[in-house]
Amino acid sequence: MDNTIRVSIIDREGKLHELDAPTDMGMNMMELCKSAELPVEGTCGGMAMCASCHMYVESARSLPEKSDDEEDMLDEAFFVEDNSRLGCQLHLTNELDGLTVKLAPVGD
Repeated sequence: MDNTIRVSIIDREGKLHELDAPTDMGMNMMELCKSAELPVEGTCGGMAMCASCHMYVESARSLPEKSDDEEDMLDEAFFVEDNSRLGCQLHLTNELDGLTVKLAPVGD
């Protein structure tokens, strides 16, 4: 399929979900997870202001640098690791084909 990539998402129970993702709709990883009914809230609507779409990048992939807003939000998030990203800031592009991410645990 044209304009489609394949990404893998590991949910909080360890189950792998392999999803076809459109690259021509301006979507991001948070929106993809929500469309697949995975437990990602996206409370702020994708503005890098809540970290409810926190995920870990599990595969070696060249990703866009984190913005200052994303860095600031991750500084306040729970369970942050070196490979932490906000799903709302990972836009679905051809470069993400084959990406694997794991949903971060929810903090209290």
